Amino acid sequence: MSKQIAVRLPDDLVDFVDTLVAHGRATSRAAVVTRALERERRREVAARDAEILAANPHDPDLDALADFAATVRMDDLD
Repeated sequence: MSKQIAVRLPDDLVDFVDTLVAHGRATSRAAVVTRALERERRREVAARDAEILAANPHDPDLDALADFAATVRMDDLD
């Protein structure tokens, strides 16, 4: 399911989005916005996880999470 929303963006961002679509880097404006928001959501989750790890540096239950996180390449997040 999806919802339609209206968003106002600066001209330069719209031009950027349109360029991505025109060059085949995305199928639509909506696809670009969706990809950007999904990336931002992953960034927020990663920041939260980093805060948890930083607050509990000696928690053995978090060692596996830290080991896994260290192996994830940033370009794998797309």
